[in-house]
Amino acid sequence: MVFRKLPGVSASGMGLRLSQKFVFLLFLSGLVTLCFGALFFLPDTMRLKRIFLSKNENPAVTVGSDNVLSKKVPGDPEHQRAGLKGGEGATVKLKVSRKPSVTHGARTVERSVGSRAQDEWSPAKAHEPAARDERVTSAAQNGQRGSAYSYETFKKCLLKPPLGKNKGTPSDSETLQRREKVKEMMKFAWDNYKRYAWGKNELRPLTKNGHIGNMFGGLRGASIVDSLDTLYIMGLMEEYEEAKEWIQDNLDLNSNGEASLFEVNIRYVGGLLSAYYLTGAEIFKQKVLELGEKLLPAFNTPTGIPRGVINLGSGTSWSWGWASAGSSILAEFGTLHLEFVHLSELSRNPLFTEKRNKIEKPHGLYPNFLSPVSGNWVQHHVSIGGLGDSFYEYLIKSFLMSDKMDQEAQKMYYSAMEAIEANLVQKSPGGLTYVAEWRGGILDHKMGHLACFSGGMIGIGADDGPAEQKQHYLDLAAEITHTCHESYSRSATKLGPEAFRFDAGAEATATRLSDRYYILRPEVIESYMYMWRLTHDPKYREWGWEAVEALEKHCRVEAGFSGIRDVYASTVSHDNMQQSFFLSETLKYLYLLFSNDDLLPLDDWVFNTEAHPLPVIRKRCLQEHGNTQDDGQTNLE
Repeated sequence: MVFRKLPGVSASGMGLRLSQKFVFLLFLSGLVTLCFGALFFLPDTMRLKRIFLSKNENPAVTVGSDNVLSKKVPGDPEHQRAGLKGGEGATVKLKVSRKPSVTHGARTVERSVGSRAQDEWSPAKAHEPAARDERVTSAAQNGQRGSAYSYETFKKCLLKPPLGKNKGTPSDSETLQRREKVKEMMKFAWDNYKRYAWGKNELRPLTKNGHIGNMFGGLRGASIVDSLDTLYIMGLMEEYEEAKEWIQDNLDLNSNGEASLFEVNIRYVGGLLSAYYLTGAEIFKQKVLELGEKLLPAFNTPTGIPRGVINLGSGTSWSWGWASAGSSILAEFGTLHLEFVHLSELSRNPLFTEKRNKIEKPHGLYPNFLSPVSGNWVQHHVSIGGLGDSFYEYLIKSFLMSDKMDQEAQKMYYSAMEAIEANLVQKSPGGLTYVAEWRGGILDHKMGHLACFSGGMIGIGADDGPAEQKQHYLDLAAEITHTCHESYSRSATKLGPEAFRFDAGAEATATRLSDRYYILRPEVIESYMYMWRLTHDPKYREWGWEAVEALEKHCRVEAGFSGIRDVYASTVSHDNMQQSFFLSETLKYLYLLFSNDDLLPLDDWVFNTEAHPLPVIRKRCLQEHGNTQDDGQTNLE
């Protein structure tokens, strides 16, 4: 065969082109190798899953049990409810699910959000969980998961009317007069909020202006949402209608700021839920389901344990800058269950109840910090005060709200109570019972105001533990409530400090200047209300009235109510803040304390950690009327 030599191509030229091709192919193969290597060796394997999983699959891992949280200050370890004893490095057993994962927190005073933790996913990806979860409200609206929720059927499953036979009006004139005084305090606080801070989150009564803060992201009207049920229960109907109208016309949920998952849940979600259940107004149901969806991306972490801060607009989330090693807070991720169960009830979608955590307690106690990335406990701090408080509160309340069907919650609560008594409950030389904190194996003989909720918690849990322990738990609840009253009675103002100690000769008094303030907190009065209903001992009403007189004398100013900086100073200095929880909790618990027991009876209603009443879910009754579905997710397991 004859090969023709192509014109213009020499042998040397052909050799040059082959070498060029070789170099090019070598470069191309190196580039491909580099790309695939980068793809498969990324440190966050969740990114790889997002590339290869279909749009319908969610890569998040959920934790199988309930989420229960705490109250108060996100951003300040000393202002939150906390968990119990454990060791660093103890792991959490996780239950893997293909569905997106969800979970509650701590009460905030006012704090800037710290540095943002490294996100596991980008802002662009953050929109994906929200898009996947759009079916929550659409299912509720279109009946895709069964018939629409029936408010009328819900009312049939209540044992008693929510407001009682006569709105809980007491028969004796003195108690009625005291109740009317509390109602006047509520109207005074509300009127001044409306006059000087309408639409803002809280009132600054000294400077007569509004406060927005950074706790709720771009959300506004925290005092309005928090006050809804209090106004309705007290019969302040004109004020209630004003609040309802503002929510319908002005509550914008399309915010784009840094919000505390815990605070938004207990105040906004809790407030809207209770307003709906008390009134049946559809606007509250519509708003709360829309807001509930916006919280779901916070659970998009490797463990399904949510981070504490979320941008409601983008869905990105991160941990508080002050939280140890980028941890989530026990009281925050543990205080979502009550609200999220009701979100599922109203939406007819089990997605919300699937977003819950199951935590294995190390050594019978729960530390306050847990990594949402590794699932490991961090630090050795255990407390039922700030950072851990409402976690324990939501265990017993989850059991009660399930119509006593949630046996896992029951088991977890009484197991925690055994550990609390064995490790934290102490008796002072003066005979006062208190609950200490645990720090790395050493007891810190301090009790926070936030921990004073525990008298009421232990009281409502007395009936359903071991029969031989019932009286013991009632006695323990009474002793702790007495100690918290002592923290009030031993101050010059007859109001209690933020924290009080039992060491160096001190008993139930604050020894540090930084612990002497009072910010209109409700926890002590909360325990008075529960203990009154459980025992009808008149001392609890007397103690409540002492608190009313102290609030009137030291916290009432020209344009509202203000916290004070030092409860031991005879001449008070005000902090210029009327907290929304003063209207939601402090005044509501006082009003209930001076009302008959059939106003929001405890066998029908459970109060969330912001004092918003949520109804007991009687699944059997609701199923008989076709108003619920057995999603198999009742228990914490």
